[in-house]
Amino acid sequence: MKSDERGFTYPLTLCTLLLFLIFFSMHIEQLLSEHKMAVETATILKQEYYFLSSAKKVESLYQTRGTIPAKGTFVYINGTMDYKAETPSAYVQIVDFTLVLHLREPIVGYGYFDTRSKSLIKWVEVK
Repeated sequence: MKSDERGFTYPLTLCTLLLFLIFFSMHIEQLLSEHKMAVETATILKQEYYFLSSAKKVESLYQTRGTIPAKGTFVYINGTMDYKAETPSAYVQIVDFTLVLHLREPIVGYGYFDTRSKSLIKWVEVK
């Protein structure tokens, strides 16, 4: 009995093409998710840097002037940091930091400064 080869090439080509498309789409999906993670990681690192830089600037202002200005703004390339100092209670002064990155919602952090040593003693970030 002779094997009939008519119609064998089309299903084989179709299966090979489908397999290629499945693997290709899996790799594209992985690439897109890695790209999103990289962008999100860069944004989080930028936020942390801006908070750290602002806290250091306020701390240096506190050490040089002896008091923290009641309000202020630091302008960065990708956003602005507003801060507001509350009146000191006992030996602790609280500074409210609000970071607004472009096209993002505001992020709030609180810095607790010791009035005796004029340094940052505690940091709390609220999401």
